[in-house]
Amino acid sequence: MQTFVLTEPSSLNNATKLLASDPDARPLAGGTALVILLKHRLIAPSILVSLDKIKGLTGIREGPDGLWIGALTPIQDVAAAQAVRKHYPILAMACRLVANVRIRNVATLGGNVAHADPSSDPPTALAALGASVECVGPHGPREIPIQEFLIGSYETALEPGELIRGIRLPSPISDARGRYLKFTDRQSEDRPSCTVGAMYRQKGGKCEELRLVVGAICPVPTRMVEIEATAVGQRLDPELIDELAARAGRGVPGITDPSGPAANVVRVLVRRILDDCVAQENA
Repeated sequence: MQTFVLTEPSSLNNATKLLASDPDARPLAGGTALVILLKHRLIAPSILVSLDKIKGLTGIREGPDGLWIGALTPIQDVAAAQAVRKHYPILAMACRLVANVRIRNVATLGGNVAHADPSSDPPTALAALGASVECVGPHGPREIPIQEFLIGSYETALEPGELIRGIRLPSPISDARGRYLKFTDRQSEDRPSCTVGAMYRQKGGKCEELRLVVGAICPVPTRMVEIEATAVGQRLDPELIDELAARAGRGVPGITDPSGPAANVVRVLVRRILDDCVAQENA
């Protein structure tokens, strides 16, 4: 049986000091991912640093520069929050699709991001929204764009002793439409095999801005910047959408067979999400 010391610091400063003092120390938030790792003996922490007694790590706050979501805010609370549903519906969509309601009531948004599981829903939506991760550690606070924070499968830019304090979303894109889709092999609550998030805005029937992100099928959420650039200034008719979807299937890192099943899944989801965004704008 694994043995470890459980600590319950009351401040972020003490928590980061404990984590920095031992490379085998691990933070404990909702614990949904950590318990699985412990159960399968994939980690053997010497110290578990519980974050439950630290104030200021939960809640959702609106401000002039956007929205702040505390790291320990349950995913279910994010999905249900009026501010998220109204101004960042793509994130609400993604959070509603995480596992099941029992998991969502325990799992935290910060823990989900810190775990960096490629087969996860929120990171793709967060990348499409241009979110950043607010960290704090022995050397003070810093803010990292989420696409720089997630650097690989189960790998982040967190330094020894650092914790996520919150997730920051920039001011919502005016008049933009957002959509999130995921593909699973079996039930809807299963971990996704592919995710796609999009933010779309048009003017005069032509695309004015597009953010397109593909995740799960690759190690980290990936923005399709070339496709975004091609779309701007164009009318997204069915022919162009088919072309952009085909390019997406060829452009995701790690997909080597452009006619294989992985590429086909990306093509189908990208085509569907762009169709949906245009339809919402034209409704």
